[in-house]
Amino acid sequence: MKTVSYYVPGMSCEHCKRAITMALKDIEGVNNVNIDLEEKKVVIEYDETSVQTEKLIEAIEDAGYDIE
Repeated sequence: MKTVSYYVPGMSCEHCKRAITMALKDIEGVNNVNIDLEEKKVVIEYDETSVQTEKLIEAIEDAGYDIE
């Protein structure tokens, strides 16, 4: 397992949290998603043998959020 975190400044509410969590959990190989709205941080635990980080970034962006 590998863990990666991203700063997502556009997150501000529970809807944002749900949208990103659902988008990431739909990816096979993502085991856990933790979101801190106050720090605007998304922490993802995933199987690096089945998921590339580009796919994680794409899922967040497809949900309507930018990563910095």
